[in-house]
Amino acid sequence: MGSRSGIIEVLTADHRRIQRLVDRIRCSPPGGGRRKTLVEELGTRLVRHFAVEREYLCPALRRYLPDGGTHAEGRLAEYREIEALLILLEAREPDDERFGDLLVSVVARVTEHVVVEEQLLFPRLQGVCPADVLQELESKACGAEPSAPTRPRAGAPGSAPTGRTAAPVRGPWDHLRDAVSRRGRH
Repeated sequence: MGSRSGIIEVLTADHRRIQRLVDRIRCSPPGGGRRKTLVEELGTRLVRHFAVEREYLCPALRRYLPDGGTHAEGRLAEYREIEALLILLEAREPDDERFGDLLVSVVARVTEHVVVEEQLLFPRLQGVCPADVLQELESKACGAEPSAPTRPRAGAPGSAPTGRTAAPVRGPWDHLRDAVSRRGRH
């Protein structure tokens, strides 16, 4: 992409893909297999998105924003919370009465995630982080996403260093499991 906003543009585009996926889930018939497949796809997309943010966004927040440590910790806690909800959601069948409640919770948290980042954090980060750093982070983020983990885990790593050491193992393993189980396929 190579724009001035770098990683911010990449993450914002990813937010749009996630929102379109949520819209497709909303339009799918309740209780159907299609909805389950779309929820699995949402889980995959979110876990990858969070892995990239853990590794690149959170350290940038810590480094460039005066209150960035607090915001980074808030992001990490949010990822763990959403991933825990995804585990519960993916364990349910679409016709289970709890499935709908869990789906509403995931959608609400994801919506909040997007609003906080795009309205609060991204503009502040773009205002203080050098353009070349944002562009370098963009390049790294784009290279990391294809091999990022795809499955939510209880107690997912909460810090970028742990994520960096676990992702090279978990990502390929998740991709193999996804291929064998046809997870997230239509």
